[in-house]
Amino acid sequence: MKSLDQVDVEIYNAIKEEKNRQDKGLELIASENFTSEAVLEAQRSVMTNKYAEGYPGKRYYGGCKFVDVAETLAIERAIKLFNADHANVQPHSGTQANMAVYFACLEIGDTVLGMDLSCGGHLSHGASFNFSGKFYNFEFYGVNKNTYKIDLEDVRQKAIELKPKLIVTGASSYPREIDFEGFKEIADEVGALLMADIAHIAGLVASGFHKSPFPYCDFVTSTTHKTLRGPRGGLILCKEEYKKDIDKAVFPFSQGGPMMHTIAAKAVCFKEAMGQDFINYQKQIVDNCKVLSEELMSLGYELITGRTDIHLLLMDLRKNEMTGKEAQELLESAGITANRNVIPYDPKPPNITSGLRLGVPAITSRGMKESEMKQIAEMIHNVLQNRDESTINKVKEEVWELCKRFPIDL
Repeated sequence: MKSLDQVDVEIYNAIKEEKNRQDKGLELIASENFTSEAVLEAQRSVMTNKYAEGYPGKRYYGGCKFVDVAETLAIERAIKLFNADHANVQPHSGTQANMAVYFACLEIGDTVLGMDLSCGGHLSHGASFNFSGKFYNFEFYGVNKNTYKIDLEDVRQKAIELKPKLIVTGASSYPREIDFEGFKEIADEVGALLMADIAHIAGLVASGFHKSPFPYCDFVTSTTHKTLRGPRGGLILCKEEYKKDIDKAVFPFSQGGPMMHTIAAKAVCFKEAMGQDFINYQKQIVDNCKVLSEELMSLGYELITGRTDIHLLLMDLRKNEMTGKEAQELLESAGITANRNVIPYDPKPPNITSGLRLGVPAITSRGMKESEMKQIAEMIHNVLQNRDESTINKVKEEVWELCKRFPIDL
């Protein structure tokens, strides 16, 4: 067969340029990471050719002997890694994992209590323009207007008033540790089921640097490509009593054939996450984010909640007289990729924002440590303070020199 550069030069060049962008830039988007060569090898394997509707041992196609091995390993490893009763590794994304949980335990129109998107939640936690907000009656808790932290007493009062069938916890831009036990107490008080979306913090949970949602939550969903450092995909973990409902909600209700090459790559990433190197990596993530946060605050920037417990931080740029959109574009021109993000009670619209979200998983994967976080904070400050072409070009050169010292290990 012909190679990609012979078959489709446009796509070949796009891939080559994307690799060049990743090699030469600092990736500070909190939801992105670099996989290992082993994960990439599994994902680009011949398992992409196999159709395998159903589950191991119960397929609707022949020839599934070896993909069954891969999926069984992925399931067993996920259960062991997170100390769960059951795992479904077929969801194509985190949102589809959330969808399957809702389908498994809710009826259309049921009341659900989730975290407001504007306060750090996720669009699949009930946003009005998402399927979740259209199919279900989502109500929301937010964060305290003074501390920007989740107020469990406020959550409790809303739960007592609304009597939701399900409470959803977890976030995409909340920089503090989540008290799953506290949420469980509220859920029990009002007779609600409890779900945790740990897409962002799964690697920290697996390695013990964030409290586990088990045994408190009935359902746990995640992606596999953020702090877990695996392929892009989803994962559902649940208690034993819900496993049949979850499996049916994934297949045949919401998905058809699973992506067996991605499931094989998930199995690899779960195995990698069981090793000491991965634990060391997660510790470095926490240490790096703490240092980056402290350095930015010392340079005059405000952070939502004043600190971070995890892999990401959220800058409040209002006192710097800058929008998140402006900051994102300035940094990208200097080779630093981040994303604008709403802050709680943001006066700016979502396409502009007053905030900037930064995360350290990808740069930590490159081997960068505390001293590099200080250097990166200074680079960010120089770009956002000066905002001129000369400074941007100078920082871009500094970024490239730093990236050459820490090449992506693929």
